[in-house]
Amino acid sequence: MRRSTGVILAGALSLWAMPALAQAPKAAAPAPAAAPAAAKAPACADPNALGVSRVVEIDTTGGPGFGFEHFKQLDFLRDKEVVLTFDDGPWPTTTPAVLKALADECVRAVFFPIGKHATYHPEILKQVAAAGHTIGGHTWAHVALTSKKLNEQQRKDEIEKGFSAVKWALGAAPAPFFRAPALQHPPEIVTYLGERNMAIFSCDIDSFDFKTRKSEQVVSNVMTKLDKVGKGIILMHDFQKHTAEALPTLLQKLKAGGYKVVLMRAKAPVQTIASYDEALAKDAKLPTVSTRPVGSVVTTVSE
Repeated sequence: MRRSTGVILAGALSLWAMPALAQAPKAAAPAPAAAPAAAKAPACADPNALGVSRVVEIDTTGGPGFGFEHFKQLDFLRDKEVVLTFDDGPWPTTTPAVLKALADECVRAVFFPIGKHATYHPEILKQVAAAGHTIGGHTWAHVALTSKKLNEQQRKDEIEKGFSAVKWALGAAPAPFFRAPALQHPPEIVTYLGERNMAIFSCDIDSFDFKTRKSEQVVSNVMTKLDKVGKGIILMHDFQKHTAEALPTLLQKLKAGGYKVVLMRAKAPVQTIASYDEALAKDAKLPTVSTRPVGSVVTTVSE
């Protein structure tokens, strides 16, 4: 790692009817706590790997926005620097392949898991954290926050239940980093995220991997735009098979092009709301992960 100096940046449906939950403390500074999940990555054994050139620490007080697609204020990346981000996981057929590709190049990224997916596959999300990646939130069920089917309280529920689900899956609070489905965040939600001291993420470079079915097109989409703008936050999806297939090549292209990877991490973990945590833990629909050995579960009775 070339530099590890933190850069502190400060800035501007089963949905429960829980009116009291909307009364989150306004502009309360994040409480000091242990670092969010994804603190330490394994040491890199390959001196020629792409690696992480810089780690920046984000003070999320007031809800700063990142990604020039929507937010222009915080231009913290240097020329030839990129932030890799992945939405919609964890997913068993794709997230492990994404993790392997990143590990092979000693690269770390920011993951925005769907809360429901986190409850389906907590063991995979724990692998994401163990590899040293930053983990945020991406709503509970990936419902567009601009949908007319949702009232304002239900939009807040989507956000809060999503973070509580990720916390449940990890056994620790994630980073207060939020990305809205389809990058659609109505003004009142931007205000709410600011009151909750959650950084809101857009992007600079969209891979459009959800529109294509070829891995080489994912690489082309990213590199064509990146070579034009010179730096940026890259949006991908660890839910997409062709993204997992494209990632090794994309990382090689980044390295060959002289690009450097920056990891964004939070100054403090998100403060989830207790009533959402409690309601989620009591939800009978949550899957249970067996810790029993295979021999005690599966017995051969004939062969």
